[in-house]
Amino acid sequence: MAARISGLYALTPDTADTGVLAAMVRAALEGGCRWVQYRNKTADGVLRREQALVLRRVTAHWGAALIVNDDPALALAAGADGVHLGGEDAPVDEARRLLGAGRIIGASCYDRLDLALAAQAAGADYVAFGSFFPSPVKPGAVRPEPGLLTRARERINLPLVAIGGITPENAPALIAAGASALAVVTALFGAADVAGAARRFCRLFNISTVASES
Repeated sequence: MAARISGLYALTPDTADTGVLAAMVRAALEGGCRWVQYRNKTADGVLRREQALVLRRVTAHWGAALIVNDDPALALAAGADGVHLGGEDAPVDEARRLLGAGRIIGASCYDRLDLALAAQAAGADYVAFGSFFPSPVKPGAVRPEPGLLTRARERINLPLVAIGGITPENAPALIAAGASALAVVTALFGAADVAGAARRFCRLFNISTVASES
């Protein structure tokens, strides 16, 4: 059975420098993050495969989960723990047939509860809503209210992931509304101290952090 996502969910920024990317992810893991999504919209297939394989080694060392954005085949090839699907990606049931029962499938549902209900029925392991706040990553994204999480919690028996412009300051409202996990790019990887930023987010969930690798 797939693990249930919770806490800080780190979404990687676009970068062609695999060494820099790996270092940033290590810092987030040092700060307590245990869920990482590899997302690079600008890389070609060769670089995406290289980076996914590197991050699989990094996350495995820390006992963290690696989710690949958009691409079930890459998730399978990299030995990742699962895939995250957007509205224009493969359907949940198709990804499930490729990945099997043991891997995690998440689905973007934007501001639509009906999409989340359909994803749940199709066998998704979590659903994501947002962008809840203005985001430099997706400036034109739809903007649901936090109350959507509360309504979803009443009808969906899956972890709810909130995304979009989330900071340690505005995150508590989303957690209070029902978010199981917070998907963060800029406020984490754009911070001068990535590990410190991760710790701040993790403390919101009362997740213990580690000072050094075990």
